[in-house]
Amino acid sequence: MTMKGRMMGVIRGYEIDRVPFVQYANMVKPDEDAWALIGKDNLGILAWTAVHELVRPNCAFSAQPIERGGLRGEKRFLQTPAGTLTQEVMFEPVLGAECIKKHFIVERKDYDVFLYFLRDTRVRENLTNLLESMGYLGENGLPHISVGRTAYQQLWVEWVGLENLCLHMADWPDILEEIISQLNNIHRRIFRIVRGAADRYDLPYAIFPDNITAPVVGKQYFRKYCVPMYNELADMLAEKGIPVGVHMDGNLKPLRDEISSSRVQVLDSFSPQPDNDTSVAEAVTMWPNMRLLVNFPSSVHLKAPDIIYQQAMQILSEGGHTGRLWIQISENMPPGAWRKSYPEIVRAIHDFGKVRISRAV
Repeated sequence: MTMKGRMMGVIRGYEIDRVPFVQYANMVKPDEDAWALIGKDNLGILAWTAVHELVRPNCAFSAQPIERGGLRGEKRFLQTPAGTLTQEVMFEPVLGAECIKKHFIVERKDYDVFLYFLRDTRVRENLTNLLESMGYLGENGLPHISVGRTAYQQLWVEWVGLENLCLHMADWPDILEEIISQLNNIHRRIFRIVRGAADRYDLPYAIFPDNITAPVVGKQYFRKYCVPMYNELADMLAEKGIPVGVHMDGNLKPLRDEISSSRVQVLDSFSPQPDNDTSVAEAVTMWPNMRLLVNFPSSVHLKAPDIIYQQAMQILSEGGHTGRLWIQISENMPPGAWRKSYPEIVRAIHDFGKVRISRAV
């Protein structure tokens, strides 16, 4: 059985020879490093892939490099006929991750510029990324089909920041509701393109890269702004048998009922204890029809090899025989720690053995 076959077995619900071990393509170079260490047959790849592109004919982004305290960064400009917005980011020196120091939207007038930007947005089918991913992955993995973040998550992560967004929603509710309506309309156009692409290609699922954690989004906003869009896409893809997933990598217990009542069928980057508040055992009980793409806890990569093995075996023992789980690396690891942890995770998977599904999927 190929890695793609194992991964599709988890998603589609058929028996597989062992639990897949998977990583995002950008975590460790698979063809140069990871596959050399543990073997191509022991590591599947998820490649973030879109089947759409966003075009703004009257707007443009540009950037100029900056440096502060010896750190590299960028000052970015969003230029529109209604005005210009600016963002400042610094790059984390070890992993290269971006840290936003100033968001594009700060004042009330910035929303008028952003609203022009949204109204100028055209959504087009673009299958180049999908075809490239499928060609590169072959039988070694799956395209991780992204539809973009839902409105509230997109606003606080990419455009406004959490504290300012909360203040702005209280101070200027009318313009925020208009912004969210525009973002939802863009999403609906993306949904239609995904549904059309599913007529021609075997898409495994569609993912909202929402980075959900309960303390940030809360029940009220999760119910109001996230779940309806998840359900809308799920309804559109149901007849094609394509499940909808969400990148939920934080604390989830306060949202257990909302997740249960949603039409989400895949939890991407589900991050269990000890890093977050929900164990695999709890997840398989709370969400009996959910596929769990379990991020191996980032903190455990630093432990001794026998502790890493024990953690992997615990994850497998709690959820592996459901046939609804794989272990993946989808959150940043301590630099270089994978050379110690990957072999131990693979050893645990082989020792765990064949997946004989113990409950309905």
